[in-house]
Amino acid sequence: MADVWAWLLFFFILISLLVMVVFQLMCLSDLEFDYINPYDSATRINGVVLPEFITQGVLCLLYLITGHWFMSLLCVPYMYNNYRLYTRRQHLVDVTEIFNQLDWEKKQRLFKLGYIVLLLFISLFWLIYSALEDDEESL
Repeated sequence: MADVWAWLLFFFILISLLVMVVFQLMCLSDLEFDYINPYDSATRINGVVLPEFITQGVLCLLYLITGHWFMSLLCVPYMYNNYRLYTRRQHLVDVTEIFNQLDWEKKQRLFKLGYIVLLLFISLFWLIYSALEDDEESL
């Protein structure tokens, strides 16, 4: 039963990551269509970047603690990308350069979105599998 609860926790953490990345994409799209000014867009995006990095790190750590090695290995490229961006000081959006980097920022977040969706489907599969396996053991 503990495995089901762990997968449920992983699922909700992935949903929160998905919401953060979609929020960033919405801010960039609003900026592209001129619904919002660059300062507000950069402020909103920069406020979500570090919580996204921390949430991803916690998720990978939880995968390691619970012994789900394969899922932990799947998180490594995303964590490496976050680490590389943070150490190069490229993790925050610059207000003055946001229009020049708009396509790159959107592409980067779309890759993150696809990666998180993949992890979400794998996590959902293991959640259902663990629940069915736990149900068979109780019979």
